[in-house]
Amino acid sequence: MRETDIFSSAGFAVVTAVVELLVNDLARAIYAESSYALEYQTLFDEMTKQLTYMQSFLTDAEKLKGKNETVKTTLIDLRELIYEADDLVIDCLTRAAYLDRRKNSTCCHLSPREIFFRYQTGKKLTAINKRIVKMHHNLSNYVTPIFRQPSGDGSGTSAVRWTSQVFDQSEIVGLKEDAIRIKGWILPQNEVLHRVGIVGMGGLGKTTITQTIFKDTQICARFQKKIWVSVSQTVNEIEIMKSMLRQLQADDSGSDGNLHFKICQLLSSTSYLIVMDDVWSIDGGWWDRISCGLPKTAGYSSCIIITSRIEGVVKRMGVVEERIHRPRPLNEDESWSLFCKVAFISTKEIYKNKLEDIAKMILRKCSGLPLAIKTTGGLLSSKRQNYSEWKRVSDDFHQKLAAESHNSVIASLQLSYDELPSHLKHCILCFSIYPEDHEIKAEQLVRWWVGEGFVHDEGLDTATDVAFGCLAELISRCLVEVVLPRSYNGRVDSCKMHDMVRDMTILIAKEEAFSSFDDGGKHISTVDSRRLGVTETTNYHTLQGNTKLRALLLMTSHSIPFSRSTGLATVNSLRVLDLSHVNLDTISIEDLCQWISSLKRLAYLNLRAAAGLVELPYTFGRLWGLQILILDECKYLNKLPASITTLPKLTVLDIGNCPALQYLPQGISTLTTLQELHGFKISRPTNTEGCHLGELKCLTQLRVLQVDINEESIIEDEELTALAQLQHLKLLSINANNCEVANIIEKINNLSPPPCLEEVYLGHYYGESSPNWLSPTSLPQLQYLCIEDARALNAMNPLFWGDAERTWRLESFCLKYLPRLEAEWAEVQRAMPALSYLKVSHCYKLQSFPCNVKALGLWNKDEDEKEDGKPVDVAYQQEECQTTP
Repeated sequence: MRETDIFSSAGFAVVTAVVELLVNDLARAIYAESSYALEYQTLFDEMTKQLTYMQSFLTDAEKLKGKNETVKTTLIDLRELIYEADDLVIDCLTRAAYLDRRKNSTCCHLSPREIFFRYQTGKKLTAINKRIVKMHHNLSNYVTPIFRQPSGDGSGTSAVRWTSQVFDQSEIVGLKEDAIRIKGWILPQNEVLHRVGIVGMGGLGKTTITQTIFKDTQICARFQKKIWVSVSQTVNEIEIMKSMLRQLQADDSGSDGNLHFKICQLLSSTSYLIVMDDVWSIDGGWWDRISCGLPKTAGYSSCIIITSRIEGVVKRMGVVEERIHRPRPLNEDESWSLFCKVAFISTKEIYKNKLEDIAKMILRKCSGLPLAIKTTGGLLSSKRQNYSEWKRVSDDFHQKLAAESHNSVIASLQLSYDELPSHLKHCILCFSIYPEDHEIKAEQLVRWWVGEGFVHDEGLDTATDVAFGCLAELISRCLVEVVLPRSYNGRVDSCKMHDMVRDMTILIAKEEAFSSFDDGGKHISTVDSRRLGVTETTNYHTLQGNTKLRALLLMTSHSIPFSRSTGLATVNSLRVLDLSHVNLDTISIEDLCQWISSLKRLAYLNLRAAAGLVELPYTFGRLWGLQILILDECKYLNKLPASITTLPKLTVLDIGNCPALQYLPQGISTLTTLQELHGFKISRPTNTEGCHLGELKCLTQLRVLQVDINEESIIEDEELTALAQLQHLKLLSINANNCEVANIIEKINNLSPPPCLEEVYLGHYYGESSPNWLSPTSLPQLQYLCIEDARALNAMNPLFWGDAERTWRLESFCLKYLPRLEAEWAEVQRAMPALSYLKVSHCYKLQSFPCNVKALGLWNKDEDEKEDGKPVDVAYQQEECQTTP
């Protein structure tokens, strides 16, 4: 089977996803009732109607799986057209936002440039609509007749994965510990009915582990009746119940209710084991109906084992976290043992020794995934037993593995991809451009997804919140692995992707032209590239004339050889530009900034820690579509242009940890769309152009606010209530810069943060007592509190401890570098009954705390209960708790 056959349906699915995003953009354009939406509403409505019709044909076209070249060509053309239409809609939305911002301060007459832009826009919209109608016609002419034809081979239907309890025990390697652990959960239990879950990515051995347990002699002796149900993606509730009855050697005829009743009768007064293998969804309530009918007879302990690729499904089926097993990949020795059982089954020992080196080189590419090892071994067992033949397989490993069979590891993993909602298909394909084994910062991913428009605000949830939710969903589905989570709320800091899953995303991304790759799967830059991850080997000259590039992100390189003559300088279509940690010493910053200023569709710009960046040009105010601007850790940045206060769509502004920056320009209060503001600096007397604390009260959409206060900050009494106006604020971070001025300490003490806060960071505070507002009465929803480097703090304000009726809802508490602070653990426990996590460092006067208080001590309530109160101490751990979150 050709690689394109395997992935054609996946590629078409992404076309559908792009159409869906464009329809959403059109809806936002019309809903906004901007001047453009009103002027072109008829054209927008027509485009929405045609695209909605198109979606139904795309669903059918996906099922063709590349069999019809005309359909495939039309879909490719449609993909290009949809991207073109999406760019035009974004141009309209961006320009409309800018004009709406200016309409109250400038003349209402249209400029010649604006008149020309509107004329061109109308002309393009009309042409695009005509092309969509033509493609709709082509698809309807070709797709409908094909689907009216009978299919003799069944290839038009989706393959259903089927499993059973039958397996070859001789091929089991490295899963003994897994089986022992799960048996340890099952055998001692006396519960009437308990549940165990096995969760992991496709091909990791979940079914094999379950088969081992199902056939185990101790398990067979323990349970009187055993049932194996292969659920798979397409759930047939009737067939599941009939299968259960057949395994119970009973009549499987009857109505739904009758089948339920029979199962209950046959299992009553017995101990039974039921395996629900390969569960993808419980939508429709099928599991609730079946599980409610299972008998729970006192004196009989029964068990249900559930395997799934999706953690959330297992939990919704009633499995608690403590009873979820996550199989690990095989180690090097286990991988070799399994490989030899398959690849050298009929090979003499002399050939095995001769080929061991190249075999192990191939094996490393399987990354411990049992299905990949068995598939690779099967492939090689059919090859000639010589080095050159196996070397060709090694050099072309990814393509060979993908095309090995319809049941190959890549095809198996694609099942997980196929089940994703359309917006998650875009999100996961972004991983394809990262280097192998690369640790990916979650913040970069979610900012990218927001910038490209893969996610949007949903109700009170910001687009960033939604994006983090998407990442959590991909992790739950075992497609992404967590590297470093945060302790208190589980939000991921960094992640990575298994090599095999990455290979799958590369093949789909290449097929769909999501990004560009050579024949060996290496990420490259071309004139048609849409997304580009920059490494040391990236060729910028091949970008000459590129009109499609939407995202460019620095990966492993900190340099960008930019000049007016490079191919990159001709690119003007970017929506995402991440140049974090770029070194600007060897290029013209003026040329780079001039090019960035020309990127009218740019929504996300990251210049974090850009070495050599001193000042942003005024022309950055022309980036009307900019939503996210990251400038933190720019050591030499000393001035922001006043023009940034005119950016109509800015939602995130991060200028934290910029020591040379003394103030923000006045007019920040006009950025009413801001949701995150990091590094807000309060003006000093010498900064007549700087903004004041009072401007914050207008930023009512803020969710995150980090404020820098120093001894020269001007805070008027009437500004102390400004924070109270921020009724959506969730995180507040105050850096007091060790200011010893009594007046400033008093001002901080008298601030009025909103009661809706969930996280507070207080750093470098020089008061002897905690601020008045830091109390369970003032902050009833607070879940996380970090106080750091407050070296004068010797006691908490009495208000901090609350009373019998008012206690903290804190889940996590962090105290660092508070050498004078005195407190008793018993007092903390009384005031914080919900506390689950504690981190303490260099707090020498704390008494009776359950962890080390002098070095770095950690306490976890759950671990503490498991270990009967034994404290958890570590000598060193990566610092997670910072004043600036």
